[in-house]
Amino acid sequence: MILRWIGLGIVLISFGLGWTWMAYESATDSALKLKQPLNFEINKGDSLKHIVNKLVTQGVLTKPFYFNLLVRFENAASRLKAGAYKILPGMTPRQLLGLMVEGREYQYSLVFIEGWTFDRILTALSAPPQLIHTLDGKSPEEIMALLGAGDQHAEGRFFPDTYFFTKGTTDLNILKRAFQKMDRTLNSEWENRADGLPLRTPFEALILASIVEKETAQADERPIIAGVFIRRLQKSMLLQTDPTVIYGMGKRFNGNLRRKDLRADTPYNTYQHKGLPPTPIAMPGAESIHAVLHPQKGNSLYFVARGNGNHVFSSTLKDHNRAVALFQKKRKRRQ
Repeated sequence: MILRWIGLGIVLISFGLGWTWMAYESATDSALKLKQPLNFEINKGDSLKHIVNKLVTQGVLTKPFYFNLLVRFENAASRLKAGAYKILPGMTPRQLLGLMVEGREYQYSLVFIEGWTFDRILTALSAPPQLIHTLDGKSPEEIMALLGAGDQHAEGRFFPDTYFFTKGTTDLNILKRAFQKMDRTLNSEWENRADGLPLRTPFEALILASIVEKETAQADERPIIAGVFIRRLQKSMLLQTDPTVIYGMGKRFNGNLRRKDLRADTPYNTYQHKGLPPTPIAMPGAESIHAVLHPQKGNSLYFVARGNGNHVFSSTLKDHNRAVALFQKKRKRRQ
């Protein structure tokens, strides 16, 4: 009789353990009850109990007992990493634990766009609350010194791209990555530049690339416009490009470039001063840098915007003036 009861006890215990194990497997490998992504943070010093309670409160876990078992079985209690995580619908508790053990924090993104000025970059950097803001109130000169480039002008020195970061990254860190990427890109293009260019340094190439960037958004036109400016430099002609004049006007520019503005004597007025302006006027992209160092050959020395994003190119001043007159006539018709 005793053996029978012992046998029955063993069977019941085995059944209970089996049922518990199946429930555990089901609970840890089934999708979390989330309908939309959820941001979740683990702060330094948070205990396992505190983390689990937060997950329950925010509706991530409905069976915390099994999650606690999972953590114990995986010996993960001391390996949960502080950080900001994105918990996605369809994720299982086991995947969630892996996320936090490996420290795969959510990657935020910040985009620097071709043609932006340094002021616009700083404005973008000041926006994300996930960044640690260390640059507020600092001058461009102070910022460049922090980057170890105190002898360089800030304009145009940063590469336009999408930069990913985790919460707690500093704004200076992102700026440093953009600075280093521009440096690598520019030097690589400079090493493979075409022969016979009237550009003495990578910095001069950067200046001209920033002008090309501001002159057109059409990728196929960049080498053509670069060729126009290269030939004008070779012939010691004035560049006569509106974007440099506008940059030199600063906040005085109200969207309307007038004849008297073209006569204003600023270092950036390429209608008044031969050669390149003293610094870049914006942040050029890789295509503009490549175009300047590999310009399209040809005879054109002038170009005028059609008004639809494209340009008309001319080899003589007579043809250029005719194109300008035609464009102005069409513009008046649209007004």
